[in-house]
Amino acid sequence: MKSNSLSASQEDYLEAIYLLSKETGSARPKAIAEQMNVRAASVTGALRALKKKKLIQYEPYSAVTLTESGREIAILISGKHAALLHFFSQVLGIKEEEAEEFACTMEHSIPDHILERLICFAEYTEKCPNFSASWQDSPEGYFCRAESRDPLRCQTCQLANLK
Repeated sequence: MKSNSLSASQEDYLEAIYLLSKETGSARPKAIAEQMNVRAASVTGALRALKKKKLIQYEPYSAVTLTESGREIAILISGKHAALLHFFSQVLGIKEEEAEEFACTMEHSIPDHILERLICFAEYTEKCPNFSASWQDSPEGYFCRAESRDPLRCQTCQLANLK
């Protein structure tokens, strides 16, 4: 099953189950409700729908575990969330709370090829020896803070990354 056949809410539940079950291998419905800040009845309905899609193993009043396909989708969603959160907070300098909110919203709709470019750009900003820019709240946007910026090295680095 592909994640695009799931609603954003169902993806959020899979991600929550995945994150909660990292240590113990399962998640309790009450913990899911607390993590997602929803009522227990909402969790029950979502768990039934995910069970129908064979993404979780669930029986009322027991712990929830991900099936292999559920785990694959949850890892994908969690990875998208982490990459977007990193990009928003570290590259764009957006405050953590706002970055978290937008990462959670966009993880459901961003195409993989665009996410890959964001990841590559974030990696470039961290690896480039001359990239000393930070986002500024000004019309100019990025501002390079490198004191001894060598334009020739920047051109060489940019050309190498275009290949």
